[in-house]
Amino acid sequence: MTNYTKSTNFATKDALASGNALKIVKGTEIDTEFNNIATAVATKADLVSPTFTGTPTLPTGTIATTQSLGNNTTAIATTAFIQAALSALYPVGAIYINATSSTNPATSLGFGTWTAFGAGRVMVGFDSGNVLFDTAEETGGSADAIVPTHTHTATSTDSGHTHTYAGAVDSSGTFPYAAGGGNAGIGTPRNAGSTTNSSTASITTTVATAGVSPTNTNYQPYITVYIWKRTV
Repeated sequence: MTNYTKSTNFATKDALASGNALKIVKGTEIDTEFNNIATAVATKADLVSPTFTGTPTLPTGTIATTQSLGNNTTAIATTAFIQAALSALYPVGAIYINATSSTNPATSLGFGTWTAFGAGRVMVGFDSGNVLFDTAEETGGSADAIVPTHTHTATSTDSGHTHTYAGAVDSSGTFPYAAGGGNAGIGTPRNAGSTTNSSTASITTTVATAGVSPTNTNYQPYITVYIWKRTV
């Protein structure tokens, strides 16, 4: 007990001559020593469920009880507890991502077997309603896909137009003559007026094109990182 100081040196009394008053062990001396011991003990932690204050330092090689996962008390965490917690955080099949370090997680985390994962690919969430994404680790897509050769059919419709001209008809009402034309004097003009004509045209245009996609134009915005998958 580092904060206990003995008040009386009882061993030195043995060397004193008989009859020396200092050779006698007094009750006050014993009482003082017991009080000092009691004070020192009161400042020490118990062996069972101790509560530490200040800044405790555990000796090298100290063995403690490993707590159960999920324990959120102030109990001391052992290295076994920490490793178990990390292993639970990264179970088999988990993905580990690091933006700058290529170190295998087995080295940095201290557990598991890890393999590089998803080289050159981005990840997409599982979707049971889409056949492209309804299986774990399903792959697809192409960085340099070419648009298939195809044709475009365009239909244009003329809404119609009207031709109007002034003129005269003969006595039978069937032969138009241009007003002021060279035939104006033929026949007997009657019913001077105008004749109209309208038509609607439908035009179909087919344009054949071969689609071309230059290299790398299909990439979405991306950032490169190191990705690992725990296999064991």
